[in-house]
Amino acid sequence: MTYVSPNFKTKKELKEAIKNGDPIRVFNPGIGSIPDTGDVYLEGPHFPQPHRWYGVGHIINGKLVEVE
Repeated sequence: MTYVSPNFKTKKELKEAIKNGDPIRVFNPGIGSIPDTGDVYLEGPHFPQPHRWYGVGHIINGKLVEVE
């Protein structure tokens, strides 16, 4: 799975940050890489907090542009 920073407590907070154009870093702490363009499976908040939300993120040219 892939995470975002800052560590959003809800998917709604993440969607609002994308809408506002806030800088969001997408990262994978395990094996694999983040595509420059494509879809990633997101979860949050990340460790050590329990995961409470999941979503599919759409990345274009290295920028997270949408979350479903």
